[in-house]
Parts: sequence; C-alpha cells; structure tokens
Amino acid sequence: MRSRTPDRLCAEAVELARAVTLEAAGPDAVGEHLGVAAEGDRVVTHYFACTEAAYRGWRWATTLTRASRAKAVTIDETVLLPGTDAVLAPEWVPWSERLRPGDMGPGDLLPTEADDLRLEPGWTGEDEPRGPLAELAEQEQPQAGEDVVVPSVATIAALAGQLGLGRPRVLSRYGLHTAADRWDEQFGPKTAMAQAAPANCASCGFLVPISGSLSQAFGVCANEFSPADGRLVSLGYGCGGHSEAAVMPKPPQPAPMVLDEFHDTDPLSLGAADGNGAAHGHDPVHGHDPATGDGADGTHGDGNGDGAPATS
Repeated sequence: MRSRTPDRLCAEAVELARAVTLEAAGPDAVGEHLGVAAEGDRVVTHYFACTEAAYRGWRWATTLTRASRAKAVTIDETVLLPGTDAVLAPEWVPWSERLRPGDMGPGDLLPTEADDLRLEPGWTGEDEPRGPLAELAEQEQPQAGEDVVVPSVATIAALAGQLGLGRPRVLSRYGLHTAADRWDEQFGPKTAMAQAAPANCASCGFLVPISGSLSQAFGVCANEFSPADGRLVSLGYGCGGHSEAAVMPKPPQPAPMVLDEFHDTDPLSLGAADGNGAAHGHDPVHGHDPATGDGADGTHGDGNGDGAPATS
C-alpha cells in the first residue's frame, strides 16, 4: 500500500534530485523546486519548474528511492510532466472521426470499412455465373414463326447498369436516411433562409427534378444567384431567388415613329393643260388668270400676266 508520508531520507535529497534533473534537461531548462510527493514506500518524486518557453506550465519530475534498511538514496527516473495549467495537445481521435467534409483533396483516398453501415451488398452476378438468363441467352435462336426474342448477355448487362446493378455495394437505407438528414439540415425548411423566403422550392421554376426514392423530397437548384445553386435542396427550402417571388413586368413598348409627310404622290394640278402641255387656270395666290391677265376684281391686265391694269 502506498505511504502518504514521504520517506525522510529521499525527501531530504533535494540537491541530488536537482543534479540529476540538470544532467538530463540542461541548466537552462530547470527552475525552482516545487515540492515533493510520496509515490510509495521509500519512493519519492521531486518536482522542479520547467523554464523552457515551449513547455509553459510543465514541470520536471525526478523520482528517488532507497532499499529497505539502506541509507543510500538511488535514482529511479527523470521525466517531464504537465502541470495543472499546462498547454496540452487535444485527445487523440481516430482519423475516421476527425475527417470533415471538404478535407479531401486531389489524389486523396478515403477507405471505407467492410461493415460500413451506410453501404450494403449489391448484385454483381458473380455468384450466379450460370443463371437462368445466361442459359436462355446461349440457347438456339427461335424457329421461324416464333415471336420469342431472347436478349443477349450484353443487352442484359446494359440494362442492369441502367438500373444500378453490377456494383459490389450500394447505399443502404441507413445511409440514405443519414444523407437526407444532412442535406435537410443544410438546405431544408428549418433554415433561416427558408423561413424568410416568399415560397418554397416545390413551386420554383429553377428546381431540377431528380429520380429515385428521394425525388419526392429533394431536387437540384439551378438558379445561379441562389446560395444553393447546384446543390441538392429540400422541396421545403426556399430563398429570395424564387422564380415567382417578384416577377418584373414587361416594359411598355413605344409606338412606332410616324413621319408627317407624303411619299410617292403626284403634284396637284390647278387647271387643264393646253395642247402644248401648259396648264391654264386661276392663280390662287395673286388672284388673276395668268393667261388673260384678268384679275379677281374684274380688272383686265396688260397681257404681261402680272395682274396690273392696262393703260391706254
């Protein structure tokens, strides 16, 4: 049983413990004596302050002991131990628990455990190399008149690939639910963005539908101005970029310009043309007939056509 009282001879050997500590750590790393503690019967540990800047709050621990009925104190070990206010490294965590989204880079490989709960065995056909479909494909072609068409192995493999078969492992129900919960937490109806949105993604024109069992709960956002552009969003999510949130009216189109002039029109004739093609008629400006010189007021012109009265 450990003794609570330090051995007297070991506790008094402070200088011996200091000398051993200086030899192990160097003269610049050992500070003042901090105390002594009993580790067991005739086993005592002396503590010295550590003066190195990189180990603030740590202390040197030198353990001394002696044999039963012996007065000579011997050295056990010298180690560096953290104190109550020492800066310690965080507790070691396995890499699988330290990994966070976005940590992977180009060339990194992320192994998955054989019993990963997110995955379950798929169907590859390796366990059934001589299955019924393969046997039917190798049979003779049907006779004339028969309408039975047996698909080839290549056709069956292509169809299986479209259905998602042929993979060693597929997503399990647990993996599907955890993924849905993760996506719903980031782009779901409970987010602050969705709470302030005028409408949800189910009625947005920028939503790209997906196939599969998640099609009734999620879709892909195709709005480049949305914070969820290119991301899988819940149908209950929403943002201010909703296609029907604020539809801008079309600007009014101005009427076409109209020029106030005539085009391709003949000049208006004021009188009948004579045999030489000259037009005769009443001059509406001067009020006289240019041919006779008669004015509008009954006077006769002098034949010059200027409307002036003739003189005798």
